[in-house]
Amino acid sequence: MRVVRSQVWLAALAAGLVFGLGSMSSSASEKGKLLFVKHGCWQCHGFQGQGGGVAGPALVPNVMPLEAMNSFVRNSNRAMPPYKEAVLSNADLAEIHAYLVALPKPADPKSIKLLAE
Repeated sequence: MRVVRSQVWLAALAAGLVFGLGSMSSSASEKGKLLFVKHGCWQCHGFQGQGGGVAGPALVPNVMPLEAMNSFVRNSNRAMPPYKEAVLSNADLAEIHAYLVALPKPADPKSIKLLAE
């Protein structure tokens, strides 16, 4: 089972690099990007927090405040399992938050000429 998890993690990391997660403005957000992949957040929320349809809501561009995110992640009783501090430390959660905040806002479809027609 350990080998399978490593392979999944490496595949996820490779996919994130291939699809270009964008450049990060700080080491905190860069570390947060790696943690976002490592802890499987991307599986439901997409590699850039854009949401995955029924699996997980968009986290970007309206990133909730860190305190609210911490409370939700720790105490979720919805489809998302709660992540206790033993699994995801407060420091790592803060890094993930920094990553989400650093992501560029998606373009407004109305601003893309081809989509506006």
